[in-house]
Amino acid sequence: MRAGDTLPPLEIPVTRTLVVAGAVASRDYQDVHHDAEAARAKGSPDVFMNILTTNGLVGRYVTDHFGPQAVLRKVAIRLGAPNYPGDTMVLTGTVAEVTDGPDGTATALVRIAGANGLGHHVTGTVTVEVPR
Repeated sequence: MRAGDTLPPLEIPVTRTLVVAGAVASRDYQDVHHDAEAARAKGSPDVFMNILTTNGLVGRYVTDHFGPQAVLRKVAIRLGAPNYPGDTMVLTGTVAEVTDGPDGTATALVRIAGANGLGHHVTGTVTVEVPR
């Protein structure tokens, strides 16, 4: 692992089931995440993914790449364009910096972006610690 390394892209189909299940699993009962009629009444064309689901998918993307011993130390994301059912989010990442720890681990700062048909859904950074 070195600064400049890129993570392979991950395509995530945004299904209605993913949007609703992610909201329910994270106990986010806002109607815009599970009730299309209520979402439309509030100006959205459909239900849309909540930030906790996005956060979980970003974490999964990083730990899938770095392996089961990877420990997420910090996740800092910002949402942009909504993820609506029927679209696909493509996550990409680049290792921005790597610091060796005294205990045989390395800590990497990974810049993350997730795009869909409307633009950038998520941007941010993930700090991950991995054994060397």
